Amino acid sequence: MSIQKSILLSIFFLTFISHIPAQTISAVVVDKKTKEPIPYATIEISKNKGVITNEEGRFRFSMNKNLATIDSIYISSMGYEKIGVSIQNPMDSIIYIAPKAIALSGVFVSNKQLTIDEIMDNVKEKIDQNYSKDLSHKKLFLRQSDFNDINKINVRLKKSTIEEFDKKFIDSVVSIIPRKSSYYTESLCNLYGNYEKQKLHVIKGVELYDKSNDGSMDALSDRLENILKKNVKPNSYLKIKSGWLPGIKIGMDSIIKNNQEAAEIHEEMKDPDKDQEDYFYKHRKSTLHNLLSSMFFQEDSPLNFIDKSRRYAFELMDYTTIDDHSVYIINFEPKRGADFKGTIYINTSDFAIMRVDYQNVKNLRNFGLLGISFHDTVYKGKTIFTKNEEGKYVIRYIEKIRGNQFGVDRPLKVVEKNKHVKGKRKQNELSVNLDIGAGETTKYELIVFDSQSLTESEYDSSKENKTIKPEYLSRYDPEFWKGHNIIPPNTAIKQFTVIEEGL
Repeated sequence: MSIQKSILLSIFFLTFISHIPAQTISAVVVDKKTKEPIPYATIEISKNKGVITNEEGRFRFSMNKNLATIDSIYISSMGYEKIGVSIQNPMDSIIYIAPKAIALSGVFVSNKQLTIDEIMDNVKEKIDQNYSKDLSHKKLFLRQSDFNDINKINVRLKKSTIEEFDKKFIDSVVSIIPRKSSYYTESLCNLYGNYEKQKLHVIKGVELYDKSNDGSMDALSDRLENILKKNVKPNSYLKIKSGWLPGIKIGMDSIIKNNQEAAEIHEEMKDPDKDQEDYFYKHRKSTLHNLLSSMFFQEDSPLNFIDKSRRYAFELMDYTTIDDHSVYIINFEPKRGADFKGTIYINTSDFAIMRVDYQNVKNLRNFGLLGISFHDTVYKGKTIFTKNEEGKYVIRYIEKIRGNQFGVDRPLKVVEKNKHVKGKRKQNELSVNLDIGAGETTKYELIVFDSQSLTESEYDSSKENKTIKPEYLSRYDPEFWKGHNIIPPNTAIKQFTVIEEGL
């Protein structure tokens, strides 16, 4: 995804006018030498509170009444000098930070020139004491970006005894299916619990996508229903067969709503006010659980470079600093058939992994049988941790990208049969050959603004919000999250707009 070349300049002024509930601070962090934006830099607002720059170096946060006494923020990034910026005066929307020279002699004194095996042994030994698995209350923002791409769709009509199911109709069906689509969801949440159990209170949410895609499929469904009503007998059933696979029977009553009960169910499903009320909550909670359960120190995590370290080769590359801590930069690569490669950044003092960047080196799953294929192609991302007041490391930022490819290349036959007809029961037949290839990519971005410890009783008394309904947007609205802390949107999201019909 390309970084926007021109940086939008804006200056936000902080005042002490009491009737203004919140002010927004927004800027981009830039390398003083190269003038390039710095992604994933830490913006420390106060102790245990902060934000992070997005992939284009941008950050924003809201100055509410709880932060009224803050007069400065502190900006740091791996390998750069940490600087303080006053927010009592007008703040430039571009903040420059300079690379930091590493005092290697001090690092060597602190680590006693440990071998790579000794470093990794210390990492494994200290995992339980370094990472907090206690109950906590996290204020977080979650963005999920879904991209679908149908790269091939060929449907060849072989036989049809129903006049309407002709080549023209098949071509119209193919033309109505969107080749590319984007779907964004954002949510601001309170998460209570730990890596094993969670309660979720969704504060606010939004969905950004093109509703016309759904409308096109609804129109196609209605058209198919009308054709079937006109051409098939009420007592018929459909037998669907594909190649050598056994046929599947489907009663016509399950397709054509020819009784009052089915019609009512159909209408209820089409009524947006009667949709499942907690779908947004369930999807967000499931996503968060999956992100947390895949941490490298979790049991059965796919990221097994620590748990099964013998399957990986580690190499000490260099040293740098993160949050004023000197860290080892260690690359890992697979051996003995392992799945991932990447880089870990390990604190030289306590041997905690403060950041991990990873990506798969091969497909994680491959399936192919009778013209159906599936390939699990992409599993990559990064996780950044920060140290809390108790000396434990907690999540500050997660980026995770998953991708797969799916294909179908096989015949499909739909035969109408009627059990009340004597002799040959076959009434109609539609036979086509499908050749379809599609890909799906999902990107997750999670930032934790604030993390506070919880007692068991506080966790038990915490409340979930299961009925939150997201607001639908057909184009990006910069005012939607005004007054809230979020990960700033990248250029693609800001430019997302549904093209209205007739324009």
